[in-house]
Amino acid sequence: MSQKIGFVGIGRMGANMARNLKDRGYTISSVNDINKEAAAELAAELGCSHAEKLADVTESSDIIFTVITNDDAMRSIYFSDDDNLLMSAEGKTFVNCATLSPGIQQEVAKAAENAGAGALEGCMASSIPQAREGKLYLMIGGQAELFEETKPVLEDMSINLKHIGEIGKAAQVKALVNMVMNINTAGLAEGLGLADSLGLDLEMICDVFSQTGANSRVLETDAEDMIARDHEAWFTAEHAAKDSGIAASIAKEVGINLPLNDATCAQFNKLVSDGKGDLDKSGVAELTFKGRHP
Repeated sequence: MSQKIGFVGIGRMGANMARNLKDRGYTISSVNDINKEAAAELAAELGCSHAEKLADVTESSDIIFTVITNDDAMRSIYFSDDDNLLMSAEGKTFVNCATLSPGIQQEVAKAAENAGAGALEGCMASSIPQAREGKLYLMIGGQAELFEETKPVLEDMSINLKHIGEIGKAAQVKALVNMVMNINTAGLAEGLGLADSLGLDLEMICDVFSQTGANSRVLETDAEDMIARDHEAWFTAEHAAKDSGIAASIAKEVGINLPLNDATCAQFNKLVSDGKGDLDKSGVAELTFKGRHP
């Protein structure tokens, strides 16, 4: 495992992806984050460099994973004039793992190609424990040859690995995944909120839901938290709003109306505007249970 791996964006997902690869024998060369204290702490833990400059991550690494927040952050790390990842990037491979628009993925891939580098989408349909255990569901977009070259490290990060197609296609699929997940989450919150207002036993309701057409993965992961008002963030309401917005933008480009997605996006945006964007997506139940919201 001679390849050196760098990370840009070491929140809970990025940091745990790096820890997993370190445990599997890879050399983590450097880490970078806008939270310099967190980056320094992780660098000390992993025995690697805390690269305060993005260009230093590229210089010290063969493969660079980015796990950042949104399209604007992506533009910042790749296109800032004074410091960016594409400086002296010839021969490097970038794997961009955040949920972003297809357009920014394509823009970055083209710029990487012009710099003599390669770029892949590494869209993740998993959460923090899977990142730490190397059991991510990874959807890859990009050139098939580059995917095959990078496949060994991607396999050590994932339990399911799928090459979706050309750059931008993985972002489209990830937007669909999160759109449906968010709609399911908002729908469950309304169902439980209405059941609570009717005085029904919510444990009984969840049991009925689980054995009927109301069943969903979200029922398994979020129902208990909605009832208990335990909204410790695994996937934040702010991210849900962003991702539903990405789906809305994609739909607009192809002339499709998505009224359920629009309503769901409005609910998550309401949470954000109420200052609750850092709650888990289960926090949408704060808008649907009587007495929880003004």
